[in-house]
Amino acid sequence: MTVLAQRPATLSRSRACDALGLSRTGTYPRARRRTVSRPCGRPQPRALSECERQAVLERVNSDIYQDASVRVIHATELNHGRMMPSVSTIYRILRKQGLSRERRPQRPSQRHAVPRIITTAPNQAWSWDITRLPTLQRGVYLNLYQVLDLFSRYPVAWMISRKENAALARHLFEHAFNAHGIEPDTLVVHQDRGAPMIAHSYRDFLESFGVRRSYSRPRVSNDNPFSESQFKTLKYSPGYPRRFNDIDHARAWVSGFTAEYKNRPHEGLAFYTPADVFEGRVEAVHAKRQAALDIYYAQHPERFPKGPSVASRPPNRVCINPDHGLTVPASDMRTRTTAGKLAYPPVTTENID
Repeated sequence: MTVLAQRPATLSRSRACDALGLSRTGTYPRARRRTVSRPCGRPQPRALSECERQAVLERVNSDIYQDASVRVIHATELNHGRMMPSVSTIYRILRKQGLSRERRPQRPSQRHAVPRIITTAPNQAWSWDITRLPTLQRGVYLNLYQVLDLFSRYPVAWMISRKENAALARHLFEHAFNAHGIEPDTLVVHQDRGAPMIAHSYRDFLESFGVRRSYSRPRVSNDNPFSESQFKTLKYSPGYPRRFNDIDHARAWVSGFTAEYKNRPHEGLAFYTPADVFEGRVEAVHAKRQAALDIYYAQHPERFPKGPSVASRPPNRVCINPDHGLTVPASDMRTRTTAGKLAYPPVTTENID
């Protein structure tokens, strides 16, 4: 610093710092902060007195404010023309007394069981959901109700409406139950916790048909993967119009898409179509595939060093949140539980109301 102070008057500070390898901003003298220390034990002259602190505690812990936040208390007192210390001062007083935690009563956190469904045949478990379809009119949407068979991904029922309520859901399911001949105590319907799904009228309707219910956990989309995946397939289809002219346009397009989806090879079904699995054509299609593989193997056996190929089949069971420690014999359609009630092991469920 002595060299820098003794530089010629014609040499600027910046050039001198560059020559010395110094930062120019670090060469200026810094003013030392002058602090005034109070003698030990001397109180802060602006601090509240003990009586004032007790008055604050009594006011904050009174019956009318016992579950109110500090900011609400401070604002309410000002509205009544009564002055209180600052919000930070009140918090400091409460913190010293160990009273600065959450003051408002809160609902305890809820624990929802993981839904588990294992199905080994069509019409043992259905999954459904509602998605919104935008229209050309800004802010106006249509509602697509879609019900899928879990085992085959087959759309067993669908409906488009301008409204979303439990009455429309009951109408859709009543038509689906009658169309597919659902017997009591043979079907589980899985859904999320939307307003139509948890409505008492809808729940009572399913009970009257002998249908059990399964619900996803809140804010867990993976608990209803098949419906969510089908909606993505629909909305990412190349022909999806993005916005529909009206409800008739939406119904016409969804009808065409559904007819195509039923007969489109599905990757989750070993590229069998949902209609093949739902309508029981798997063995016939498998025989054609195996015959084609056998003919090609007979013509070119040198191309198959590991032997002839075997045609794949769809999975023999489809699960939602499978429990890998749970084994269910596919042949056991009905077994008796320890409570003496009849159960249906191919459809194993938890979190059913």
